[in-house]
Amino acid sequence: MQSDYDLIVVGAGPVGENVADYAVKRGIRVAIVEAELVGGECSYWACMPSKALLRSGHALRAAQRLPGAREAVSGRIDPARVLARRTTFTDGWDDAGQVAWVESAGITLIRGRGRLVGRGLVQVGERTYSASAVALATGSVPVLPAIPGLAQARPWGTREATSADRVPPRLAVLGGGVAGTEMAFAFASLGSQVTLLSRGALLDREEPFVGEHVAAAMSAEGIDVRIGVAPTRVHRHPEGEVTITLGDGEEIVANEILVSTGRRPNVGDLGLDAVGLSERLVVDDTMLVAGTDWLYAVGDVNGRALLTHQGKYQARAAGEAIAAGVQGTPLSDAPWGDHVATADHAAVPRVIFTDPEVAAVGLTEAQAREAGLEVRAVEYDLGWVAGAKLHADGYAGRAKLVVDETRRVVVGATFVGQDVAELLQAATIAIVGEVSIERLWHAVPAYPTISEVWLRLLETYGRPA
Repeated sequence: MQSDYDLIVVGAGPVGENVADYAVKRGIRVAIVEAELVGGECSYWACMPSKALLRSGHALRAAQRLPGAREAVSGRIDPARVLARRTTFTDGWDDAGQVAWVESAGITLIRGRGRLVGRGLVQVGERTYSASAVALATGSVPVLPAIPGLAQARPWGTREATSADRVPPRLAVLGGGVAGTEMAFAFASLGSQVTLLSRGALLDREEPFVGEHVAAAMSAEGIDVRIGVAPTRVHRHPEGEVTITLGDGEEIVANEILVSTGRRPNVGDLGLDAVGLSERLVVDDTMLVAGTDWLYAVGDVNGRALLTHQGKYQARAAGEAIAAGVQGTPLSDAPWGDHVATADHAAVPRVIFTDPEVAAVGLTEAQAREAGLEVRAVEYDLGWVAGAKLHADGYAGRAKLVVDETRRVVVGATFVGQDVAELLQAATIAIVGEVSIERLWHAVPAYPTISEVWLRLLETYGRPA
């Protein structure tokens, strides 16, 4: 019997939408299943609303760093207008526009929670649909640490923070990672008295100077940054306040506590046991799940790189690979081929929208050495670059390149400073293209731009003899 569809995608966030879109463009029949809003976490509770909450504070601080502009911005941020602008980016948490796009793309939308019940079989409600291939794109969910009283205190997660309709006078943020540091900046700019609690150094997966610059900027913004601390108990009082007890007995009182201590793949109730799989999905570079020839896991759910843009990259490869498999056409699965996500291993770009921004791609120096590479790293103070000085008086920032000395190519780059996010694509291209250090000398940066830091880094590295 013919299957209902060639491909069923479970999860209609940006990753699932891209799997479906790239597959249907190759002429196969595709359905997408979604239990919540079409468009997913990024559209309604993560990437877009969080950056909208941050942008006004960034713009104000940027103006305050410039004489002349500083005098023109003597007022304060209007929290109500920032929240209203944020809401426009979510379309008021209405997915009608995204649904219209799915339909216009020729993709069938099935509303409900999808669950595997057999090979190529997805149950949604009382009905079971069949397909030649199934792609899981269910994203990730937050992890709540096992702190006594925390769950009962009704903490905010990132969803509650990015969809908030009010600004708490006092906000405690638990976690010094990406979301924690970003939301600390956002709510501080909106008027909250913010205390950030981090068990380890801020943003400790990046180069060490990253967390140092961000912590200094937070303190300057009035955020109370506590590093090396962890709550031992949390209690929500009947009147609404939250008391957080630290290891030394100190108590911090806040109106809300935001927990941002990591995420895990969203594999609960997907029916993996029904097809003989554990909850840890291992995939190859086409996103095919190990031990199967029909099931794919794409984006956060496979645990490879929990970033929206990287999930969409995986989705483009997977959609093409699935269509090729259904149609019996050759699979281009060699490194950097059309049907693989090779960049997951060596060139993952990431931006943290704190102030200063953090932009990094590839390996840190420590990661490169752990991988056994013979590396040399060079750093440069961004405040010495003419283009950066034009952006802000007293510009504070740093840049670093990690070079594989054997191949003479860049394997990692990190930038910290105002407006550095736009430097990242050049570094990503250098790594993906394996551009030699010798050739990079001929990539001339325009003057006066922040990109001139590339020349300064190369000068610090030195020309070959």
